[in-house]
Amino acid sequence: NRLAPPLRVEGAIPDVRSGSWLVVVNHYTRPGFRAWWIPMAISATLPREICWVTTSALTFPDRFRAATFTPASRWFLHHVAGLYGFVPMPPMPPRPFETEARARAVRRALHRALEAETLMGLAPEGGDMPGGVLTPPPSGSGRFLWHLARRGLRLLPVGAFEDEGRLCLRFGQPFKMTAARPEPIDDNASRLVMSAIAACLPERLRGSYG
Repeated sequence: NRLAPPLRVEGAIPDVRSGSWLVVVNHYTRPGFRAWWIPMAISATLPREICWVTTSALTFPDRFRAATFTPASRWFLHHVAGLYGFVPMPPMPPRPFETEARARAVRRALHRALEAETLMGLAPEGGDMPGGVLTPPPSGSGRFLWHLARRGLRLLPVGAFEDEGRLCLRFGQPFKMTAARPEPIDDNASRLVMSAIAACLPERLRGSYG
């Protein structure tokens, strides 16, 4: 671990060496701290490889970076996903021209969830949030989470935050999503998962889930 100061881990980490699991974590970020540190830290903490559902490109509000950095990031992230077996997903918020690519990515993730003894991970918010405060994920995220859970994955919530300049991971209580269809499925599944993540965060970062 090359983080300075070193990573702080809180909470009881369940034995994920067997069984099928889905790690769900907040997309914490701030100026000077990029969200990719979070999956790296979780992967270094848990005892087996995680198949992360990752963004397939970095997006920017200005035309210059959108025209230069976004294509470069798409190539780089595609290479990383292939190298580590990740599932790349078109960036949030959803864009109409990426509907087909998103559907293919969802199918790949659901197929991966059917594999025996799988360990997957994702951040439902899918992008940077102002102040790192927990924010409701985009439409469709709850439905996606519910379909993953239906494949038999047990959910493991994790809160990622900083305390006195140190990156902290707080592991919460694992849970299974109800087999019954929670109508409206998108809102209810999303609220259930985000509330579990919020319980792992300091009050200042819980947002509307506080």
